[in-house]
Amino acid sequence: MKPFLVIQLRPEADVADDEYSAILRRAGLSEGDTRRIRLERETLPDDLDLTACSGVIVGGGPGCVSDPPEAKTPMEARIEAQILGLMPRIAETRTPFLGCCYGIGILGKFLGAPVSQDHHGEDVGPITCRRRAEGRDDPLLDGLPDTFTALVGHKEALDALPDGAVHLLEGDACPIQMLRHGDRIYATQFHPEADGTNFALRIQVYKDKGYFPPEAAADLTARCAGVATEASGRVLANFVRHFARD
Repeated sequence: MKPFLVIQLRPEADVADDEYSAILRRAGLSEGDTRRIRLERETLPDDLDLTACSGVIVGGGPGCVSDPPEAKTPMEARIEAQILGLMPRIAETRTPFLGCCYGIGILGKFLGAPVSQDHHGEDVGPITCRRRAEGRDDPLLDGLPDTFTALVGHKEALDALPDGAVHLLEGDACPIQMLRHGDRIYATQFHPEADGTNFALRIQVYKDKGYFPPEAAADLTARCAGVATEASGRVLANFVRHFARD
């Protein structure tokens, strides 16, 4: 099998390592099945050959494409520019793509959809995702129930569906929870890799990053503890199973 390219956008090594392990676990991959690139400490190679990969998985991060340029740190700006610069090549080569949380903002910006920070009604923690009619036969939702629980933690979201995209999953406070563009480019607002343990670490590390009042960290950690998110993780497993190639 050609490896899956896992691109990470988190500046914090402990959270990045934890996220990578979670992606491997939920996707059913080993380290040897992937090529990992951490954009906080390296740049994408100029000779990166997407045809040598089965697909691209992009994780989350504290950056926001909707932040004004002056609000972004130099690292955040560089990371955003790197992944946005790769999107045209992903589309041109028809490389399978799954963007998780930050990835939906990246995809939205690439496709010209409005991305804003108007969705603060969706608190950090568990939400209910509902399958839309358009997602009935989508391969990434194979075997998932029509409603399931997932974990979210974000400051921005899509305000509208990009032109030509298909709305697969919806939520209450943040309607666009999963979309598909074409037949192999996907993004989720929720974190398909994450469980309560992963979120406990992220809540601790990002408690001063504007996601929630810092004094709410303990309560949010308790809300996430023990939440069953196995169904949401099948999105990753289905992505790998559907697009793995020799």
